[in-house]
Amino acid sequence: MALSVHNDKSVLGVDWSNIDTVLLDMDGTLLDLRFDTEFWTEIVPATYAQTQGIDLEAAKAYLNPIHARESGHLNWYCLDFWSNVVGFDIAQLKRQHAANIGWRPEAENFLRRLRASHCEVVLITNAHPDTLRIKLEQVHLEPWLDKVFTSHSFNAPKEYQAFWQELQAASAFEPQRTLFIDDSESVLASAEIYGVAHLITLRQPDSSQRQRTETRYPAVLHFDELFEGLPHFDG
Repeated sequence: MALSVHNDKSVLGVDWSNIDTVLLDMDGTLLDLRFDTEFWTEIVPATYAQTQGIDLEAAKAYLNPIHARESGHLNWYCLDFWSNVVGFDIAQLKRQHAANIGWRPEAENFLRRLRASHCEVVLITNAHPDTLRIKLEQVHLEPWLDKVFTSHSFNAPKEYQAFWQELQAASAFEPQRTLFIDDSESVLASAEIYGVAHLITLRQPDSSQRQRTETRYPAVLHFDELFEGLPHFDG
């Protein structure tokens, strides 16, 4: 087993000689989920309330059931869908607040070490292409990545088995020699069903929220917990 997991899942090691491909989520994994949390729970409802001439609670009462209904489906991540729901350009609003997009601790250093290793490093995200574009402009991930895929290109989110089938067709990988890191345990569960052998989640995807005390999958607080066995980055 590549993952050395103790009972409390608090001590984690990776045997990097057993890993050929590293699949990485973006929001809540490489990037602090705080931006997305504030954007969707505060900024969008406030903007909707202003444009509709209603109070914030009424705006949230309208939007929250739609969020709940679409959770886990492609529309949940689709800026075009939400722009139609609220009647204004969500991508434009997101760009106005893009300065708040930022790395999670040690994420960039982790990518640098991965880049210096033998592993293929692939970003797989449910983010809409406009969101991906905005974030790549703000936080320069590309130099450390071999490939980037958004689930919108596959017409299925990572929660669906169709995503993994399409990813395999687009970029062949050996599930038994693949490590996948994602803050969403429902997404990790989908990867596990597909056969991805090595799965890790995050204890604190959102820096404004408390650390998770229990996780279904082995978890790290920061990526420096995974540095052992990876080459140092000297560039």
